[in-house]
Amino acid sequence: MKVEQPKYRRFYVDWWRIKRSTVYGMLTVFGFLILFAASIWWLVKSGYFYAESKEDLTMPANAARIASFEGDVRIIRASTRTSEKVTSKAYVLPGDTIQTGFDGKAEILMIDGSKLWIRPNSTVVIRDNSSLLGGTNVRVSLGTGQINVRTEDQTETSQNIVEVKESENRLFAQTEASFNINQKLGTGEIRISRGNVETSIGSEKIIIKDNEFASISNGKLNAKEKLLQPPKLISPTFLEQIPSKEEGKADVNFRWQKIEVPSATYDIQISTSPFFVSDALVKEAENLTTTNLILVNMNTGNYYWRVRATASLSGQTTEWSEPWRFTVVKHEKTRTLTATNWKVENLGGGIYRVSARTEPGAIVRILGREAIAMNDGFFTLQIRTSSPEVTVEITDEKGISSRLTLSLIRGKLVE
Repeated sequence: MKVEQPKYRRFYVDWWRIKRSTVYGMLTVFGFLILFAASIWWLVKSGYFYAESKEDLTMPANAARIASFEGDVRIIRASTRTSEKVTSKAYVLPGDTIQTGFDGKAEILMIDGSKLWIRPNSTVVIRDNSSLLGGTNVRVSLGTGQINVRTEDQTETSQNIVEVKESENRLFAQTEASFNINQKLGTGEIRISRGNVETSIGSEKIIIKDNEFASISNGKLNAKEKLLQPPKLISPTFLEQIPSKEEGKADVNFRWQKIEVPSATYDIQISTSPFFVSDALVKEAENLTTTNLILVNMNTGNYYWRVRATASLSGQTTEWSEPWRFTVVKHEKTRTLTATNWKVENLGGGIYRVSARTEPGAIVRILGREAIAMNDGFFTLQIRTSSPEVTVEITDEKGISSRLTLSLIRGKLVE
């Protein structure tokens, strides 16, 4: 009787041998693609990245485009009086109001090619944004906060006007200026960094030129002054790391330069937020007559600080300095590096072989010679000297260093 043998299925798989460098390369490319995709997502979500689309072609006439925005930005439509939060590409029409929150910023591209930057906590009305007979008419009204405006070339029939308080301010071509409402003093302020602005209040007109400042109060235009620059910050420096004391707190000395006037006072703000919102302020001091402030017992963490100045005679207040960030880092106890199991062999002629054990990976230096401690901490050095003692320097991977004195005669450390 013939017995049928069981059948076995065999599968053959060819395995590829892949180099380690190829695997690392593939992982690098994959990581780059993830990072690139995340960056594009963030740009689109924040409204910073725009691609040309049909929306540009159907944008209403006389509309101004929101070129970029950040944080809380809202549009109150004049036609419906409804409030829209800006979450993507948008436009504003004459009569519309733009509001920014404490973290909100917006850049508006006007019909004449000028750019309008709206700062946080500001309210601006777009009065006009039209073109007619080869010219353009741009007019905005500042209600609260601050705006910056930059104009390009203009035709003779074009005008770009900013309303602040009771004033109308016409910006000439190639001009950069900032306008703000000083809530503390109830005044309007005009700062010209480049170009010229014609300011009118009733029948009174005055030309404000580059590096000049003027303010409006009680329906009058005050005398022009030289534009004061914000104080320059000294310390803590940008991105400085300040180690805390053993109890986890640090005393920080804030220092800045004097401004170029005989007498001035200074305001300083220290915050855990780059927007300096009230609930994030750690310290706010006003009318300081010195150029430093010491803040004690600061907790570990990230901080931002800025300073502005006020001229005592004219009353002009500078803009805030650009914020600097610093970090109070946790205190780490200083470690002492040492070595044990010392062995010194006198080879004659002033030559010695020195060996011991210390932390693995540490660098040991004696008389300009150095060695790296092995995985078990063992190291050996051969030196030449006529001295009975030598200095041993041990440095670990974190840069912590210790200096020891070794007796070559006794083969022990000198206490």
